[in-house]
Amino acid sequence: MAYSLSIDARVPDSSAVRAQAARLVVPDHAVASDDYAAFVHGVDTRSPSNRFEQRPMFVVQHTRYRSTPSVALVRQSKHIPNDDVMEIEGLRLTTPLRTAADLLRLKRRPYALAAADAMARAGIIDPELLRDYVETLHRLPGLPQALELTVRVTREAESHGESWQRCRILDAGFPTPILQFPVIDSYGVERRLDMAYEDVLTASEYDGREFHTAGADLLADEARRSDLSVRLGWRFNLGTYERIFGTSTAFEEELGEFLGQAPKPRTWH
Repeated sequence: MAYSLSIDARVPDSSAVRAQAARLVVPDHAVASDDYAAFVHGVDTRSPSNRFEQRPMFVVQHTRYRSTPSVALVRQSKHIPNDDVMEIEGLRLTTPLRTAADLLRLKRRPYALAAADAMARAGIIDPELLRDYVETLHRLPGLPQALELTVRVTREAESHGESWQRCRILDAGFPTPILQFPVIDSYGVERRLDMAYEDVLTASEYDGREFHTAGADLLADEARRSDLSVRLGWRFNLGTYERIFGTSTAFEEELGEFLGQAPKPRTWH
């Protein structure tokens, strides 16, 4: 079980306000962690489909304290190093690096990468410092996943969907694409391709539901891609939530044809 907190919408949002609200329910011996710690630090690491749900309060406490009906706990820990804990407005919470590492360890693989990418994009963590930090951790659940994913964390991914798609591409064994690759359209306007392989003129782009399903958006996407395809020879491999998740391998098979490489089997759906 986990707490959910509500703040009056008329109150100006800030890290201090988020921390003060959490402080009302988090006991002194506990530490706010995971998605809520990231929220206090200034970024929403939940997947877009969950953004309108009440935010659960995740806390970690030492195993010598017993959970009570008034204290909702997600997990317990024998020890959280003092260096991994900070305080904001009286709320004890995991540091940005520890928070990102925990999200990489404990979230489902594509969501874990998206969460860490979002923290990097917001400037809350430095990807290189995160890599160094994760390498110092020992004997924590999910650490092998964190060690594998931390080398992929980047500031360049601009949405959760792009992170999911990049995770799928790399897990399929394909080379790391160039992110936000600039191209010039026929009107002289600079456009950016989500993920690009310049040497074979192949772009892999994520079309999310929010900005790529309305009629006008679809027409604009089609016109932009047609222009770049006809004039410059670019080929497009398109990802959607349905193509990235699930059991069908059509997405990576199509990309593999463009790259001349067979994809590895899917390990997550």
